[in-house]
Amino acid sequence: MRLRTFRILLVLVHVSAACEFGPFPYRVTGIVCRMTKPAALLLNQETAQVIQAAFRNAKFPNITGERSMRLLGKVAYGLTNIQVNDLSIEESEVELKENDAIHIAIKNVTAFFRGTLNYGYAGAWFLQLFHSVDFEIESSIDLQINIKLMCQKDQVAADASDCYLTFHKLTLHLQGDKEPGWLKQLFTDFISFTLKFVLKSEVCNEINFLAQVLAKFVHDLAENFVRDEAISVDISLASVPLIKANYLESHHKGLVLYKNYSDVFTDSVFSPSLLTESRMLYFWLSEHTLNSLASAAFLDRRLELTIGGEELQIFQGTSYNNCVAKVWSLAHPQISVQPEGTVVKSLVAVEVSTLPAGEESLMVLYMEKEITVTIQAAYTEKKLILHPLESRIEFKVFNCTADPSENDPSIRNFLQTMISVVGIPEVISRIEPALTSLMNSKGLHLFEIRNPEIITRKGYIIVQLDFSFPNHLLLDFLQNIELISS
Repeated sequence: MRLRTFRILLVLVHVSAACEFGPFPYRVTGIVCRMTKPAALLLNQETAQVIQAAFRNAKFPNITGERSMRLLGKVAYGLTNIQVNDLSIEESEVELKENDAIHIAIKNVTAFFRGTLNYGYAGAWFLQLFHSVDFEIESSIDLQINIKLMCQKDQVAADASDCYLTFHKLTLHLQGDKEPGWLKQLFTDFISFTLKFVLKSEVCNEINFLAQVLAKFVHDLAENFVRDEAISVDISLASVPLIKANYLESHHKGLVLYKNYSDVFTDSVFSPSLLTESRMLYFWLSEHTLNSLASAAFLDRRLELTIGGEELQIFQGTSYNNCVAKVWSLAHPQISVQPEGTVVKSLVAVEVSTLPAGEESLMVLYMEKEITVTIQAAYTEKKLILHPLESRIEFKVFNCTADPSENDPSIRNFLQTMISVVGIPEVISRIEPALTSLMNSKGLHLFEIRNPEIITRKGYIIVQLDFSFPNHLLLDFLQNIELISS
């Protein structure tokens, strides 16, 4: 009952939740995902398990009626407890039909259905004088599914209602084949007409239902990946999903959501020509989305760092274990994506204090500086690597107990060198594991990613990669289906 109620809710959403887009949808596109045909072929290798779930979860209705038999009069019958006992799939093919649908052809599906056949002669049925026998139906089926991608409630949705079953074999086996031959012939003829219709209706309904659940499952997975506590990214659709002969593509707004933070984006530079088709999976990220994430991180007080102990190698004659440095951003960082890398510009404050034993802390250095650093990123061995290429430092405020007059340039030169050589690499070395840990908490480390590349261009970043089949996601999806069914 719960499964059918859930189906009804999905149908109501399907009917009532259309999407509206402006005349220039690409201009509000902050994130793009492109999956090419090689990825679709890889995912299709496990289509069998999803189809098996569709057959297994299909709820076949009881079938009752009457048939007239010469000499015997009327024979009343009922087929009950129909369920799939065994199923195998020999071959599955996928084709992307441009501007139309994802066509999946599943050939030589061998399915065994079992149930109970009740029958009685004229009058005997109503007197409860009937017979009961178990039956098994052996079938060979070809299945064709055309899946259309659309927008519902600003999300990618799937419509697999265009579904066809072709029966090549449908053989009835009664319990031990001990029943009279006329009985087997009677119900074989009946099943050939009625059961084909029932199976097609229920199996195709279940496949359409699973397609809708799968689309929601993928959306929820992506939505969770771009959310951390109070910061999240709006992945609502900016346009209708595309189906091309060699790839599938979805365009998302990519607006950052954080408390009262307001994000608007109307000048995206995205064009489909910016992505190629040589890799399995592509992600396109706008400079605006990255800037907004940095601003949200600043507002959430995440751009703060404390360094202590021997990590501070600045002042000679001072016990490093008694020193603490606090580093924090004073304003929203500015991010500019260029071909040479991602340029980060930030106004940063640094305060260094000593903690003499038994005494109050003493500030020995306070400075505010504008730092501009160019960073190249890579993802290797399931870790994010950030490599600073060049940096520029401009002091804005400088207070140091070693130079109360603030006229000694040697101290500033020394500190500038230390910041470039030690400070920036130290901060980046803290950011790398933090971001890696955050991505792993979303399950990124469970994917077998091959040869990932992070490419920067003026105004955007492209992440392109190949991957092995994500078995853990298939398992999660099938478990999700079982929970809904139960």
